[in-house]
Amino acid sequence: MKLLHIDSSILGGNSVSRQLTAEAVQAWSAVHPNTQVDYLDLAVDTPPHLSAQALGFRTGQEAATEEERNQNAISERLVSQFLAADVIVIGSPFYNFGINTQLRSWIDRILQPGRTFRYTATGPEGLAAGKKVIVVATRGGVYSTSEAGRANEHQEGYLKTIFGFAGVTDVQFARAEGLAMGEAPRAAAIAQAQQDIAHIVAAAPAVAPEKATA
Repeated sequence: MKLLHIDSSILGGNSVSRQLTAEAVQAWSAVHPNTQVDYLDLAVDTPPHLSAQALGFRTGQEAATEEERNQNAISERLVSQFLAADVIVIGSPFYNFGINTQLRSWIDRILQPGRTFRYTATGPEGLAAGKKVIVVATRGGVYSTSEAGRANEHQEGYLKTIFGFAGVTDVQFARAEGLAMGEAPRAAAIAQAQQDIAHIVAAAPAVAPEKATA
């Protein structure tokens, strides 16, 4: 089993999402000792934002310049890494009511026609089914407990939509919110996310059914 561990917070050692994704990976590996972990730090290795030179994977055209070849290589590396993983653990801090640009740049690279989705006569079809995604969502405020908060939260719904478009329906969230509201709420939020992680890991089968005979 292959696990892709992704961090995206720009806060380094002060990041709660980084702390919790590390704990999630450790908990998963303890239950699934044969897990091979690949790590991607999007704050350090941020894919360039999409540009005209980076659209080769969408048009199917041959790269005409060195810059286009370089951009295509970045996209190929990231989508191949994503497709090779059975489990993806993602740290998603809440910036300006949604995901951060580092994570968005990665998403723009892995959503590739013919690789992670395709269009059919009946609409789009995801090609990356069978994966499990665990998102560690961290927030300074509390958004999940009120109608107004949920209306302003563009993190969880967006990520569910993105991965669903790629065919990944098993997307679960470990949520730590209220991190900027004082020491006690911060400790409670981290403890809640740790409980979420423990529950997600405990509920997962030892081997994904489609991988059992591999």
